[in-house]
Amino acid sequence: MAEAPAADPVAGLVDIPLPAQVSLWPQTLASQIAIAVLIASLIAGTWWLIRRRRADRYRRAALRELGAIEARLDAEPDADLSEALAALVRRTALAAFPRAQVASLAGADWLAFLDRTSDRSDFSQGPGQALEIDAYRSAPADAQRQHALVGLVRDWIGTHHA
Repeated sequence: MAEAPAADPVAGLVDIPLPAQVSLWPQTLASQIAIAVLIASLIAGTWWLIRRRRADRYRRAALRELGAIEARLDAEPDADLSEALAALVRRTALAAFPRAQVASLAGADWLAFLDRTSDRSDFSQGPGQALEIDAYRSAPADAQRQHALVGLVRDWIGTHHA
């Protein structure tokens, strides 16, 4: 008699059942709420930052222009510095505040407005008076006074409020 072929020992094995896949989404309600709140906060924060950045675009432009004016001042004292700064502050105020509130202001009222919007009194009682006075002078003010005025204008552009 011929021998029967040997039975394959592996043929009778059954595969091990694999466990169900683990979900990446948290199973508890508290975790799901926390993730939803986090996503909503990120979206709201991004929206707020974009709006704020767009709203402050005029400030960045004014500070760039002020940098150019200051570079001109560093080269030599400039007789037209106060005039350029006054025009810059006026354009910045017109961009930040309603035209009806700003356009008609002049002299002491203008300086009082600048003081009120910066919570200081440096425009009506300090170096900011040069914005009104120096426009009528033929000789430039001393360099120290001009640098103080540039610093005051920089502070106002960066921190003014309604």
